[in-house]
Amino acid sequence: MGTNLIGKTAEINGFRIYYEESKNMEQRQTLVMLHGFLSSSFSFRKLIPYLTNDYHVICVDMPPFGKSDKSKKYFYSYKNIAETVLQLTDTLGIRTFSLTGHSMGGQIALNMMLHHPEKIKKAILLASSSYYKRAKKHHVLASYLPFFSQFVKHYLGRTGVIGNLKNVVYDQSLIDRTMIQGYAEQFEDSRIFSALARMIRHREGDLPEECLRKIQTPCLLIWGEHDRIVPLQIGERLVQDLPNSQLVVLKNTGHLLPEEKPQKVYEQIRKFLNT
Repeated sequence: MGTNLIGKTAEINGFRIYYEESKNMEQRQTLVMLHGFLSSSFSFRKLIPYLTNDYHVICVDMPPFGKSDKSKKYFYSYKNIAETVLQLTDTLGIRTFSLTGHSMGGQIALNMMLHHPEKIKKAILLASSSYYKRAKKHHVLASYLPFFSQFVKHYLGRTGVIGNLKNVVYDQSLIDRTMIQGYAEQFEDSRIFSALARMIRHREGDLPEECLRKIQTPCLLIWGEHDRIVPLQIGERLVQDLPNSQLVVLKNTGHLLPEEKPQKVYEQIRKFLNT
């Protein structure tokens, strides 16, 4: 993460949550940033220098990712993660704010808008995870096995960080040592694999259409034309189900929009929030 943010921690219900906050906290609008699956606040490092000129920015490492707790006692459902983020904003004295959620972070943002619409002014969903079902029953049952965390570690290790990055980035030349190290760092703590096993068990699936249609918060959907993780068809479907939404498609872009097109993403965010 760049020098525009300061790393901090807060204890929420006995769990340590790591977040990074812009040095200039006097900006009128607060923007809370939520990263994607197997990621952390690191994924916003290229976007942050643009945003901190205009907004009070808070990037949250959602458990069990980044530098936040990877506890075996935490309940890793989307609804609970959303509640944890909301409790963090309460702790910081932030009554209302806008949201930016990338991939899984977009689904957390949708949960926050559904259950606490009074707190969210606007939301920017960057290739938001949508319409994924809960894990199959045999996978949920398998997650209780003592060795399952080792299976998760082996499964993720098959492609490795570089392989995963190649799947999410359209322009492969963007993958450098800094990017590889930044995404690999959290896996040095072996507790993340047992936490991921619990997430498979706890994750309740993405919000169904009937819930999405209840969300009235203004939403900007930004998608990469060549997204192979959450394809553009998902964005086209989501903009139909969210009553107050619009979709912007970035050409020659994959899934990792904050890394691939930070300036273009910023321009769209600024235009949307200032309207």
